[in-house]
Amino acid sequence: MPFERYMHMALYEPGLGYYVNGLQRFGAGGDFITAPEQGGLFAQALAGNLDRVVDELGPDWTLLELGPGSGALARALLPALGRPPTRYLLLEPSAALRQVQQETLRTLPEHLARRVEWIDAPPARSFEGALIANEVVDALPVQRFRIAGDRTEAGCVAWNGQRFEWAWVEAGEALAEAAEEIRADLPEALGSGYSSEVCPHLAEWLEAVTEPLARGIALLVDYGYPRREYYHPERGAGTLVCHYRHRAHFDPFVWPGLTDLSAFVDFTALADGARRCGLEVAGFTSQAGFVLGSGVGEQLEHVDDEIERLRLAGEFKRLVLPGEMGERFKVMALTRDCRPALPEFRFSDQLGRL
Repeated sequence: MPFERYMHMALYEPGLGYYVNGLQRFGAGGDFITAPEQGGLFAQALAGNLDRVVDELGPDWTLLELGPGSGALARALLPALGRPPTRYLLLEPSAALRQVQQETLRTLPEHLARRVEWIDAPPARSFEGALIANEVVDALPVQRFRIAGDRTEAGCVAWNGQRFEWAWVEAGEALAEAAEEIRADLPEALGSGYSSEVCPHLAEWLEAVTEPLARGIALLVDYGYPRREYYHPERGAGTLVCHYRHRAHFDPFVWPGLTDLSAFVDFTALADGARRCGLEVAGFTSQAGFVLGSGVGEQLEHVDDEIERLRLAGEFKRLVLPGEMGERFKVMALTRDCRPALPEFRFSDQLGRL
């Protein structure tokens, strides 16, 4: 079985996959904590950016969030926006996760709650506004490849009678071409035995989710690297990582359906796909650069309650410190027919790294 199919089944198989089996995934009781679940500062940073987009678009706008997780981002973001969207669309095909999100958003004030709608596919009608995807791209199924002398091998999944294991076969034409395109774009050759991942349907996915965005901005937040850092010769085992109960491991065949599988994002490939979709790559920076550029850290100086100030300081550090989420996570802004001010990206502009 191709690894891409195995990963899709392990994450999304109805009733059994990691994201659809109804078990708790997010927060202290789950397997990992995302930036919105740290508290409200990340949402405030996003809100400042979106408020400037609304200045250009006007008050009748739509916000589409992909993969809303626990609903923590929507809960914090809606009250933080100066002009909330007319519609806040949560694209969530999983019935189990919708229930989690509905419970999370139960505390929203009525005037904000009535703006929220759940959808299970990108909207058919175009809209003006914004799209947010926080830790979504890393969960797209990937193919594994390995350099074997002058040929490329594909990672497949085999059953040895007791458990799943890797099986390597000659890569098909599409994967071999993708690997060769990557190798041609690198300053150093990849030696025999080097293995990594490629997301074969990244551009198609991006086109599908951004096609309804007639005018506005898409903000993509995820862990990853520009291509030349992603496929660095010293990163010879790839970036595939698994999470179970807040612990990372690197065996995707342990507890399938109970373990999160993800791969870091090739942001160069994401930028290339965006341009093919007619989007402008308007900004690229680290999460630390985005949060620091938003100015939310300056608000901590005006918090009078010492306990609350210490709590917010801890949250802020987790968002921006290199040893926490600050440098591992990146933020990319894609725009269409829209040129808002983007100070969050100018604080630490990394477009040149793509």
